[in-house]
Amino acid sequence: MSFQALLQHEAMAQALASQHITEPTAIQQQVIPLLLAGRDVIGQSYTGSGKTLAYLCPVLLNIQPDARQVQALILAPTHELVMQIYRQAQLLIQDSGLQIHCQSIIGEANINNQIAKLKEKPQLIVGTPGRILDLIKKRKINCQTIRTVIIDEMDGLLDNTNQQTVLDILKSMLRDRQLAAFSATSSNHTLDLLLQQMHDPALVKIEQQAKMNPNIDHFYLISEQRDKFVQLRKLLHALEEEAERILIFMNDGPELDFLVDKLNYHKIRTYSLHGIVSKEERQKAMEEFRKGKIRILVSSDLAARGLDIPDITHVINMDFPAEPNEYIHRAGRTARGDRQGQCYSIVNPRELAALRIYQREFDIQVAPVHLVKGKILAGAVKEFYKDPDRKKKAQKKSSTPKTDKKPEKKTVKKADSSHKSGSRAGQKREDNKNIRSMQKPTGTKAPSPKRTEKRS
Repeated sequence: MSFQALLQHEAMAQALASQHITEPTAIQQQVIPLLLAGRDVIGQSYTGSGKTLAYLCPVLLNIQPDARQVQALILAPTHELVMQIYRQAQLLIQDSGLQIHCQSIIGEANINNQIAKLKEKPQLIVGTPGRILDLIKKRKINCQTIRTVIIDEMDGLLDNTNQQTVLDILKSMLRDRQLAAFSATSSNHTLDLLLQQMHDPALVKIEQQAKMNPNIDHFYLISEQRDKFVQLRKLLHALEEEAERILIFMNDGPELDFLVDKLNYHKIRTYSLHGIVSKEERQKAMEEFRKGKIRILVSSDLAARGLDIPDITHVINMDFPAEPNEYIHRAGRTARGDRQGQCYSIVNPRELAALRIYQREFDIQVAPVHLVKGKILAGAVKEFYKDPDRKKKAQKKSSTPKTDKKPEKKTVKKADSSHKSGSRAGQKREDNKNIRSMQKPTGTKAPSPKRTEKRS
């Protein structure tokens, strides 16, 4: 099926073709007709499967250009994801020739500037829930005109931290509005909340048995915790020629900045991306990463939610994700669309058990690898590692002259065992000398050790 037949809109199909998007993915084929028909939808599919376009195209086509009021709202958990959706919407609007005004609204930005832009009466708003709710309470956004609401990354926006903010936004709207939610994973808690807010929703799940993108190859390296940074440097060196963009994940914000400082100290140009970093610094990091001015970005889980940069070829887990769902989201930053990607995890021996659980749960194979002289070789270190210089070391060991340490020890042990009555160390030394002097021919009287010392 083509986008022309799916969307029934030639200009939008041409706009997608200009971005080299010609074949609808599985999630797009099922979701687009439902949203165009006004149905509530819960969509679940692996990261990189095209969920953003699955909801963005019908949302734009359902907007009435002549009505200068907010008609659609898209909620996303992070600034980066909001700006990514906003840029994609602007590109589709421009290439398709639709007369639609779109505005992005994120926290930490100047709220007065956002209020001034709202006076231009955008028909589509893309934003983070916290700032959206602030503007609703200030009566700067009229929710009574909103007919469609999209929740992107539903498992992140409907967790215990953000769910009340999202529910307050939904309560401020009319009950007959259209609601759709999307993510790669979803919990029973998330589904229960959505079902309470929806009207006869359609549940669309793609590849329920294998939520992981099948175009990703998974590998792991065993390392003690204290040696992980050294392993990371070696791995980055080994991937230098083949990797276009590398995204490194860590769990802790302060440790993340420390890792970035260490990489930059070793002349590996890197930026950080996490919640503590200011909005301007994050935007600078993202722009330089997109343009290829830097090849390596270190991020936390929250900052990378929904991040869509097609040129990311490798993902590295410096810290192993604590939750299985986070592993899906991390690995899914690569192999976007129909591309191929690789995910490496640097794990300590205690994290191997969790790795085996993820293999079973996601039905994936995580192959062990190790590093030798700047090359990535198959197999774990203990099982497969062979020292290339082992022959030289063996020859060197055989050419080393033998010492008399071992015979002396044996002699001492025999002497000690034959004179158990002598308990003092001085008496044992005298006994050893007596044994040596007794080896002279029979008939000669061996002088006592003390007299011999005096004569000499």
